Amino acid sequence: MIRRVAVLFLAALLPLSAGAGQAQAAGYRYWSFWERNGSAWTYATVGPSLARPADGDVQGFRFSVSEDSGDAAKPRGTADFDTICAKTPAENGTKRVALVIDFGTPADAPSGEKPPAGRTACAQVAEDATTAEALASVAEPLRYDSNTLLCAIAGYPAKGCGEQVATGGKEPSPAQTAETAEEASAQDDGGSGPSVGLVAGAAVVAVLGAAAVWQVRRRA
Repeated sequence: MIRRVAVLFLAALLPLSAGAGQAQAAGYRYWSFWERNGSAWTYATVGPSLARPADGDVQGFRFSVSEDSGDAAKPRGTADFDTICAKTPAENGTKRVALVIDFGTPADAPSGEKPPAGRTACAQVAEDATTAEALASVAEPLRYDSNTLLCAIAGYPAKGCGEQVATGGKEPSPAQTAETAEEASAQDDGGSGPSVGLVAGAAVVAVLGAAAVWQVRRRA
């Protein structure tokens, strides 16, 4: 009986380990939002609909496949505020926000789509405008999902929003893509945490381990 419980215990560990490896291999295809301080890009802590940049700020967007904010690709290009907004004079009651829009690489593009060339734009908007409003003034059409996750800039991509993508850019099965919009939204906010599968697997292992100890004490 003890040997049988031990085998079950080890069997429970195997799918748990395999699931952890699969989770690490998966990513999400989405627009990430960045803020630039000097020459360094920093992953934004709030979404563009909540951020309210100041006059002279530089903000960026990058479309790519990434697992979370820790490995997200940054916008490319070195243009600063003075370069991007050189032809946009300051006006009372408005602010100027320099935007860098990087549509990503062909490897990150959804099937059948080709990323447009990257662009920069100087958005001149009201002093209390959000980044989303600044972006809408220079890069329409924008597309959002029901959770206000930014899905498309200037119409790219034509469809999809925060979908899960397996290693190598291959599309996962429908079961793998369930609730991916919510997961991508959490990443956009910089959040992260253990998957439900890992938590459930750990609970199973704990129960089996306790059963093994009980059998040992019973035989003793």
